[in-house]
Amino acid sequence: MLRVIVLGAAAGGGLPQWNCACTTCRAAREGNLVVPQTQSSIAVSADGVRWVVVNASPDIRQQFAATQALQPVKGPRSSPLSSVLLTNADVDHIAGLLSLRESQAFTLYATGRVLRVLEGNAVFNVLARNHVERRALRLDEVQPVVDARGGDTSVRIEPFAIPGKIALWLENPEAFGLGGVPEDTIGLAIGAAGSSNRLFYLPSCSGLPDTIKARLSTRDSLLFDGTTFTEDEMISSGTGHKTASRMGHLPMSGAKGAVAQWEGVSLRRKVFIHINNTNPVLLPDSPERAFIQKSGWEIAHDGMEFLIE
Repeated sequence: MLRVIVLGAAAGGGLPQWNCACTTCRAAREGNLVVPQTQSSIAVSADGVRWVVVNASPDIRQQFAATQALQPVKGPRSSPLSSVLLTNADVDHIAGLLSLRESQAFTLYATGRVLRVLEGNAVFNVLARNHVERRALRLDEVQPVVDARGGDTSVRIEPFAIPGKIALWLENPEAFGLGGVPEDTIGLAIGAAGSSNRLFYLPSCSGLPDTIKARLSTRDSLLFDGTTFTEDEMISSGTGHKTASRMGHLPMSGAKGAVAQWEGVSLRRKVFIHINNTNPVLLPDSPERAFIQKSGWEIAHDGMEFLIE
């Protein structure tokens, strides 16, 4: 059995975003209808003792403080954290690593390409190698997640490449173009040893080929990219000039959106996560929220917990 805790449900910038006065950010500050959310991350455990964090949000200190399962239980220094997995090199998924520098032993998993990005940025040397071992993920292979001592956490993962793009801060149109390569963005199938039921975690995804949908069975649950409701949401809200596709995300709505593309795929649970502060589904009385719920989807929130049995 796998225990899952949503540490953060928002996209980069969180909710409310520090410099935004859009409808949802104002509602979150007023505290009437919308509850503030931190930047996306989840924690999973197969034994309730050793925890694996997927993506190290810039809000990780706040998230650990708000989550009893991740708080120290013995002194003077300890943590239930055993491992960190990265799905890409986005700032909102790696910046939290800098807050985990307090001589705490854990394993750090990412694709070889993302590990090379970290290797090339000296600031990440604050994660001392004698405490934090970096391990390269093997795509399309089921593999155990181990702790800093090499002990099996009983968490099993299968990483796989998904459509996405290189992290914003690494974009260089002249040298690389804006598209990504297979190891830039991955999805994860996560489960507990001895169980065939899995959680699929895809917080950033710019397309949904049938090969991805074919990986899931009716017993599986899904946490999927819910960044924007429409393709032009940033433009129409006046908060940016990029489309969802240009940012490397699949919008929720529309003929080619996530709801339409996942329709007909029978799953135990479907939940949107990594939700941008401009997304109107964050407003509980909005027609967009009603559409999502009618379509059989849930909206993730900080502190949300469920089991994969």
